[in-house]
Amino acid sequence: MDDAEFEREAAAALNRLPKKFLKLLHNVEIVVEKKPTKRQLREMRLDPDEALYGLYEGTPLSERSVFAPPVLPDRITLYSEPLHRDFPDPDELRRQIHYTVVHEIAHFFGMDEDEIEDLGY
Repeated sequence: MDDAEFEREAAAALNRLPKKFLKLLHNVEIVVEKKPTKRQLREMRLDPDEALYGLYEGTPLSERSVFAPPVLPDRITLYSEPLHRDFPDPDELRRQIHYTVVHEIAHFFGMDEDEIEDLGY
């Protein structure tokens, strides 16, 4: 899967979300990068050889206040190299892209890892 197809899969995963959730995704940037930086891995407390497929950076909706000043866009990053490496089968890769998009959007809505896991992600 080339970079353009990877990005199309990420967009398709986003578009499969229920409309009630899509309506709330304001000021959120979704990008694809090759791999996380060493700083990002350190901040996530991951070893350099551990895989990170996606990362949400921002203030979750559950922590926002109507009194807070406007903020920069929240950012969801998908990392193509670890996803390609760990999911060489195209169908498995598509499923994992979808899974990763949903997982990171759940963080945007304020869910922690345990809550996301309870949903099956």
